[in-house]
Amino acid sequence: METNVRDLKAHLSEYLHRAALGEEVMVTLRGKPLARLVPASLDATQENLEETSIARLRSLPWVIPGNGNKPMGASNPVCVGSNEKKLADIVSEMRE
Repeated sequence: METNVRDLKAHLSEYLHRAALGEEVMVTLRGKPLARLVPASLDATQENLEETSIARLRSLPWVIPGNGNKPMGASNPVCVGSNEKKLADIVSEMRE
């Protein structure tokens, strides 16, 4: 079923009832799809939502999951200024 935003606002409870019964309601804005109303699954627990979210993030090519360990230092330490002091040494000195 398809409806526009204006009609959805006017008959929201009717469309929510239809979605709860299993019908998918496509909401359009100026003829273009905007959102979908679908029935909530019965097993929509917090754990399931976390698993679904993590799976969705892992499917994105630009997301690199961590391994749970602390980050390692740089393989090539950054040198600052002409005296070639390492940035880690400068930070350590500032903390003392």
